[in-house]
Amino acid sequence: MLRRLTTDQPESFAFTNANMAWAQEQIKKYPEGRQASAIIALLWRAQEQEGWLSKPAIEGIADMLGMAYIRALEVATFYFMFQLKPVGAVAHIQICGTTSCMLCGSEDLIAVCQEEINEKPYLPSADGKLSWEEVECLGACTNAPMAQVGKDYYEDLTADSLRGLLKEFAAGNVPKPGPQNGRFAAEPKGGLTSLKDKTGEAHNGSVGLAVEIGDSVRRIDGSEVPLWVAPVPVGQQEAVASKPAPKPKAKPKKAKAAPAVAPSDADKPALLSAPEGEADDLKKISGVGPKLEKELNGAGVFHFSQIASWTEKEIAWADENLVSFKGRISRDNWVSQAKELAT
Repeated sequence: MLRRLTTDQPESFAFTNANMAWAQEQIKKYPEGRQASAIIALLWRAQEQEGWLSKPAIEGIADMLGMAYIRALEVATFYFMFQLKPVGAVAHIQICGTTSCMLCGSEDLIAVCQEEINEKPYLPSADGKLSWEEVECLGACTNAPMAQVGKDYYEDLTADSLRGLLKEFAAGNVPKPGPQNGRFAAEPKGGLTSLKDKTGEAHNGSVGLAVEIGDSVRRIDGSEVPLWVAPVPVGQQEAVASKPAPKPKAKPKKAKAAPAVAPSDADKPALLSAPEGEADDLKKISGVGPKLEKELNGAGVFHFSQIASWTEKEIAWADENLVSFKGRISRDNWVSQAKELAT
């Protein structure tokens, strides 16, 4: 399936302050030069914030991670979980259409979506609130047919029960996820034959957590309480609020690092006014494309042997003056590659 960005794009994208702080923490998980590893997490948070993934969002995140735009676009267009055009403002319905769900009636569910939302997938309804798509197996085969809405599964669906769910979402409500036919979890439809003792719980573990968190289709702005922070039971908030917070332990002061010295002209590597003989194909260096090769040639870099001889200071100068962003030369190991290519 060909996946392209929509032609109707917003002028800009910006994380909320809280989401930006979250994003910076994700980037810190990876060592220097490997920040691109955070690309999927940041793209997903952008989609959670906006509902879909725009071109300014993809390019803005690429800038944050020091990536070429095409690299970020490759990730965004490869993974189908990223929506590349606006979907329903309230909820996007993902109907599982793989074998178990198909045999149990997913085609009827798709027909309901076509009737109630839009004849075509991905396109929002007339009021802009809902959209839908057919997806591959979501792993809830025992409770087929089913759909994922936001972060939650709605299982054991029928055409009528799905219609009811769509009306609830369109009205701004979030119906209880999980089985919609009275089952507690995934027990046989004819009733339990073993493990018959009741737990007394109102919901199974997955549904209970979804109900407690309550963020099924909510936009994520970064202000949410992290899941690892235990909620304070009702009636105890006042007691907790009046309890003095423990004083933080004094942390030893770290010595301030000396400020980085910008490379000077004395650190400039040897550049040529013209190639000595036939110029090397610098595109053979991983990370160098036609545009960057043209820039390097224009600056006086024509041969693998030139790059192979660069010292750390010369790399720092080249970072500042020859490439699109800092760290590219070290990240892609230009010098090591050039040494091999030169021989």
